[in-house]
Amino acid sequence: MAGRPKIFDECEAIAKATEVFREKGYDTASADELLVAMGIGKGSFYHAFKGGKQELYTRSISQFSEYFSKKISQSIAEADDKIEFLRQFFLSLAYASDCDKERGCYLGNALVQLSEKDHEIKEITAQLLRNLQVIFAETIRNAQKIGQLKSTEDPEIMGWHLSNLWNGIHVTRRMESSPEILRSIIEMNLKILE
Repeated sequence: MAGRPKIFDECEAIAKATEVFREKGYDTASADELLVAMGIGKGSFYHAFKGGKQELYTRSISQFSEYFSKKISQSIAEADDKIEFLRQFFLSLAYASDCDKERGCYLGNALVQLSEKDHEIKEITAQLLRNLQVIFAETIRNAQKIGQLKSTEDPEIMGWHLSNLWNGIHVTRRMESSPEILRSIIEMNLKILE
């Protein structure tokens, strides 16, 4: 006997759990809150997530990371001025009042809070930074080719600079909430895109 069939969409359930993790954080999100948000019972939960809350969180980070990478790639592809899109993407980080899906701070928080405690989360978040670096480097390389960007700096290093900026701003936001200070830091870092 194989047991009862799964009667819920795992991706949808993980997305709902992600909202709880984004609002509460990993440590304070209770099992009951997660189950209510996901709309499933304990039996279904442990059947789908044998590693419990930790497995759910890891899968949440992984799914959200994939969504975020696709979303930013798509947004860049649709932008007429890709360098201006990157500028606005980063500048918007200074004014984000909460954990916004489009800015990826859920992932930034995971990098800061849990990546050193959990090897699998560290790998997922490290891969996210590598993905962002590739996206940024490709955007810069293409912009250099068509004359949209004057800088002749190595696109690979510039891509790492921007992924480091994305990561660093999420860390800094935890200590400094002034949009003006954050914007000044971001603007200084974005001079490489002139």
